[in-house]
Amino acid sequence: MDFDFPLRKIIHVDMDAFYASVEQHDNPELKGKPIAVGGGSKRGVVSAASYEARIFGVRSAMAGSIAQRNCPDLIFVKPRFERYKEVSYEIRSIFFEYTDLVEPLSLDEAYLDVTENKKGNPSATLIAKEIRQKILEKTGLTASAGISINKFIAKVASDYNKPNGQKTVNPEEVIQFLEDLDIRKFYGVGKVTAEKMYRLGIFTGKDLKQRSLEFLDEKFGKSGSYYYHVVRGIHHSAVKPHRTPKSVGAERTFFENLSSEIFMLEKLENIASELERRLQKSKIAGKTVTLKIKYSDFTLQTRSKTLPYYIASKDLILETARELLYQSSLENSVRLLGISLANLNTEKQKEATEKEVVSVQLRFDF
Repeated sequence: MDFDFPLRKIIHVDMDAFYASVEQHDNPELKGKPIAVGGGSKRGVVSAASYEARIFGVRSAMAGSIAQRNCPDLIFVKPRFERYKEVSYEIRSIFFEYTDLVEPLSLDEAYLDVTENKKGNPSATLIAKEIRQKILEKTGLTASAGISINKFIAKVASDYNKPNGQKTVNPEEVIQFLEDLDIRKFYGVGKVTAEKMYRLGIFTGKDLKQRSLEFLDEKFGKSGSYYYHVVRGIHHSAVKPHRTPKSVGAERTFFENLSSEIFMLEKLENIASELERRLQKSKIAGKTVTLKIKYSDFTLQTRSKTLPYYIASKDLILETARELLYQSSLENSVRLLGISLANLNTEKQKEATEKEVVSVQLRFDF
C-alpha cells in the first residue's frame, strides 16, 4: 500500500496495570492476588486494578463497593502517587536513550517517534522489544507496545497483545488491519459513540470506510472528519515532546452526598483555590469555565461558560462556577464537583508544532 504522505515509525508504550503492578512489585505478598488501588473507603473509586481483579470485572473508575461485590476477595491498596511518578521517570529515562521525541500521555503511557533514533536502529519493532526488556530489568514491571506508521494505529496496536506483548502493523498491513478492526477498538470511539455507530450499521472499520465524509460529519459533527481519515490510515498528529494542555482542572469526591447548593459553594471555593494554584504553577490562564457535577446515581453533567477575557484567579473562577451552579436546578444529590478551565492562552503556541512532519517519504521495514 502506497501512502501519499510521509510515513513515520511510531511506538506507543503502555505499562501493564501500572499502579497495581507497582504495588505488587513493591509488596510481594500481593503478587498473584486481585488488588485495587484506591476504592477502599465508603466513597472510594478504583484508580487501577490488577489483572487478577479484572477477571472479575473490576475496572478503574468503578465504585469500590461495586468492585468488592464483583470480587469478594479484592484487596484495596492506598494509592502512592509519588511512588508511581518515581517509577514513571525511570521508565521515561529509558525512552530518551532512543529518541527525544517522547510524548507522555500519562504516567504509564507515551508515544515515541523513532523514525530517526539515537541508536541508529532501522527497526522500530526491535527498538520496542529492547525498551520493554529494559523496563523489565530496571523496574521489574512489564509493558506492552504498538508499532506502526502513526500515533492512532500504534495506540490501537498496543492493546492487542496485552499484557507483556507487542504488535507491529507494517505499512502494507495498515488498511486491512483497520478494515478488520471492531469499531469499539478505534481510539476515540467511546461506548456511547460505538452504540450510535451500531445503530447506523457500522460495526467494523470496513463499514466505517464505506460511509462518506458528509454522512459522518452530519452524524458525528467535528469527529466525523477524524473517523473518516483514521480508518484510511491518515493521522498526521506529530509526536509532541512538550504537550500543550487543553484544559486544567480540579475536582473532589465527597464522603457524603450533598443536596444543598450552600454546602456545595463551600466545596467549590476549595476546588477553585486548588485550580488557581495549578494555574499559577503552570503560568496558564483560560476563558472557558466548566462545572462538572456527578450525581449520586453516577450520572454526569457539565455546564460551561466562555468569558471574553482570560482568567486565572480564584475569585473570578469561583464567581463563574457559582453562576453555573445556579444555572439550573440539580437533578439529584451530588457526590462529586469539579471545575476546569479551557480555551487556554497556550493554544496558539502549538500551531508550529502541529505542522511538524518528517519531510522525506520513507520506505522501510518495521
